[in-house]
Amino acid sequence: MRYYTRNHPFYCGIDLHSRTMHVCILDHEGNAVVDQGIACNPKAFLKLIAPYRQGLVVGVESIFCWYWLADLCQEEKIAFVLGHAFYMKLIHGGKGKNDRIDAGKIARLLRCGSFPLAYAYPKGMRETRDLLRRRMYLVRHRSGLLTHIHIVHSQYNLPAPDKQLHWHSNQAGVAERFASASVRQNVSVDLRLINHLSQVIVELEEYLIRTARVEDRQTYERLQTIPGVGRVLALVLLYETHDWSRFSSVGQFLSYARLVRCLHESAGKTVASGNNKIGNPHLKWAFAEAACLMLSVSERARRWKQRYQQKRGAGKAMSVLAAKLGRAVYHMLRKQEAFAEERFWNSGRRAGNQPALAAKA
Repeated sequence: MRYYTRNHPFYCGIDLHSRTMHVCILDHEGNAVVDQGIACNPKAFLKLIAPYRQGLVVGVESIFCWYWLADLCQEEKIAFVLGHAFYMKLIHGGKGKNDRIDAGKIARLLRCGSFPLAYAYPKGMRETRDLLRRRMYLVRHRSGLLTHIHIVHSQYNLPAPDKQLHWHSNQAGVAERFASASVRQNVSVDLRLINHLSQVIVELEEYLIRTARVEDRQTYERLQTIPGVGRVLALVLLYETHDWSRFSSVGQFLSYARLVRCLHESAGKTVASGNNKIGNPHLKWAFAEAACLMLSVSERARRWKQRYQQKRGAGKAMSVLAAKLGRAVYHMLRKQEAFAEERFWNSGRRAGNQPALAAKA
């Protein structure tokens, strides 16, 4: 975890909500010069902080409505930092809680150098990243509908469909397998929703491929050298990571992507891991999808999974494969080299931290 440690004449902590915010500004000595609640209005905010703008830093917790404030500070050349919500709760959690107390604690964290930093994703690419996340949500929703159809088949002891039902051409006769009219209607509802979602997802993917801003075209092409990774998944990996240089080690990147567990140690003893959900769930999902797609196109990957799951189980095998891909992607893009399947599979035999690289692309 990184903390904001720069010194400023004034520190502004904001307890932000969708319609209101409480602003607390501390001077260098820790005295509150502003402690006031206002509406979420750019003009009102700029008027309130006007006497203290010179050297001011603004800190806010990472919640759903921080975009406009970060953009405003960028336009007005005001230093802005985003706080990691979970770590901030651990640091300044207390018995009493209200907007004034929270804003004051955020300002004091800034002043004391204990403000835990989150990544403030920049304007311009943030919009496309959010659209990619919306597509991922729709894909998961469609998968849930497909799963429900398989569950209904199991409930009535019927064989599961042997074709991919997200294609309309494979859906003929699926609902008619069931004798009950209500069950047929149940399955038909799922199929209609699947067809609609599939159309929306295809339209979104075409739009994203056509309009997504790719600053580093070579990196985008390198990601597609991984077996099974196409244009859309490569965009997800690019946009969810954005700036690879913010990860100083492969361990930091794997932790951010939720591909490794967190160990808790005390007095020389290792206890159960915890806080495994701190990180980027979208990036974890992307690497899990990349692992599944690799298995669908690579015979060597399928042989590796078969051997590994005999020892540790199928779920562990998929987790390890996703982590191997995460490690390989980190080294590929840090060294600007393409994926090499031979080195990828042999690296685990020599050492667990060897990258999967090929000649420079």
